[in-house]
Amino acid sequence: MEKQSVTIYTVAREARVSMATVSRVVNDNPNVKPATRQKVMDVIKRLNYRPNAVARGLASKKTTTVGVVIPQITDPYFADLALGIDDIASMYKYNIILTNSDNDDDKVLKVVRNLLAKQVDGIIFMGFNIPDELKEELKSGNTPVVVAGSVVNDDELATVRIDYQNAAKEATLKLLDNAKDHVAFVTSSLKYTINGRDRLNGYQAALEERQVALDDQLVVETDGSYQSSYDQAKKLVAAGAKAAYVNDDNLAVGLLNGLTDNGVKVPEDFEIISSNDTNYTKIARPTISSITQPTYDIGAIAMRLLTKLMDGDESTTDEKDVILDHGFAKRQSTR
Repeated sequence: MEKQSVTIYTVAREARVSMATVSRVVNDNPNVKPATRQKVMDVIKRLNYRPNAVARGLASKKTTTVGVVIPQITDPYFADLALGIDDIASMYKYNIILTNSDNDDDKVLKVVRNLLAKQVDGIIFMGFNIPDELKEELKSGNTPVVVAGSVVNDDELATVRIDYQNAAKEATLKLLDNAKDHVAFVTSSLKYTINGRDRLNGYQAALEERQVALDDQLVVETDGSYQSSYDQAKKLVAAGAKAAYVNDDNLAVGLLNGLTDNGVKVPEDFEIISSNDTNYTKIARPTISSITQPTYDIGAIAMRLLTKLMDGDESTTDEKDVILDHGFAKRQSTR
């Protein structure tokens, strides 16, 4: 005989209470007498009842589920952010659906549409630009979205981040102090707002402050891979570069190894500052100086902000762009 699934109706019948009472116990509603609560909990334990999140969602119009979109699941920067998100989600009893977009516009569309189809209560978007087609869908829907650890091409979305433009400027100024006028900017795609607007503007602002002319040869756009920055090392040296501000730790390690393998000494002949301060910067040799970010806090605050948006908290209107402090870790790749 096929085993029948245990439902809220089964628990209510066995405990001799209403289904509403079982629902209140499951959802930690305080308006239940202690003796009744204990009786229902005993039945739940005996029957091994597991509340159906979808069924609960139909009743409450909520699924208590949040979608998290990561651009590259192997990137330690986004993994650190996800830890902060997960801890706060657990605190507020939200489940997480983690998805990977592979930095691909078509896949971004697909994964976000899948999350919307699952009727998630909110989405935390990490990474880069949102395709125009998806922007319209998000605007027409009621699902709150918070961008964590980046900026995207939609200023209306809530964001938790550092000041990427100012961080890029500070890093470039540090390098200009030693390399004078031969500082490069090595980056993944400039079509992404965080690179082509914020970081590039910060790099250019530093050059202007030191009255250094912009040299297009020293703005190096890669495909974001380790190999692409490794291959740029020889070209940068040939172009006269003496230092580089790099937008990603993976690229920074690629550049460092490319320089080393071509006989260029770091930091004596060439200095490097990276952006995300992940473990890559600490396990490389020499270790890599980097902008530091409170990545865990960015994730945690993004999730807390999302809970407020999902609850319709109107006080969040003044918190739509949360900027946290960044720092700098000096290591062996700078003098």
